[in-house]
Amino acid sequence: MKKRLGTLFVGVCAFALTATWSVPARAQSEVKEKAPMYSYISNWVLPRSQWAEMEKADTTNEKILSKALSSGTLVSYGHDETLIHKADGETHDSWWSATSMAGVLNVLEQFYAAGTTTSPVLASATKHWDNLYVSRYYNWHAGSWKNVYTHVGVYKLKTDAPDDAVETLSKNLVVPLFEKLLADGTIHEYEVDTEAIHTESPGTFMVVYICPNGEALDKVNAAVQGAIKADPLAGSAFGSMTESNGHRDGLFRTAATYK
Repeated sequence: MKKRLGTLFVGVCAFALTATWSVPARAQSEVKEKAPMYSYISNWVLPRSQWAEMEKADTTNEKILSKALSSGTLVSYGHDETLIHKADGETHDSWWSATSMAGVLNVLEQFYAAGTTTSPVLASATKHWDNLYVSRYYNWHAGSWKNVYTHVGVYKLKTDAPDDAVETLSKNLVVPLFEKLLADGTIHEYEVDTEAIHTESPGTFMVVYICPNGEALDKVNAAVQGAIKADPLAGSAFGSMTESNGHRDGLFRTAATYK
């Protein structure tokens, strides 16, 4: 299902770009870049015997994160369990977001000071890595949710893609499409992420959205299919900017809080 959603998303990208690039410039300018939001994500590969212990650790970590949210240091936080596993991929992650890099790092230092980074469950990890992302296109409903689903689509720009490719895709496709889905309650949150600290291939970006349940994932799928059906020949615009073999999807069970 993840791959299918991702493939369909490529098609709707092309449809939306074909449609919106014909809209007058004034209408397109209504979507504006927001102040940067930084997200730190810590990824872990844990043996199955430690999964229950990780759940306990997430509960403990929430004390630091909820305090940072209340003080205004953070705008959101959460943790994920991978649902579609890869042989060398993460099983769990923890993340938090702030409107400054300082806010993100301040919370990270609190975890180091508390000693949670060397807890037995994390020490049992067979692999670990971190990422720091930045987003300028995002929105959400305030609230807390457990056992919701996060879909992550990873894309890689072609080497000859324009410098503003992510901006163009976001303004003409992602924001208009996902604002509608946010307004009708199909999704809780969306964002377009690029790396703030580059540890992956240049030109990588991610489209992330959170759905309340499996039915909502189907609604997103239906919205994509509807767009493709409206213009089945669309496809060249998005494809001209991205590498088809650079696309990957992720599906996760999530607990998240947004301010």
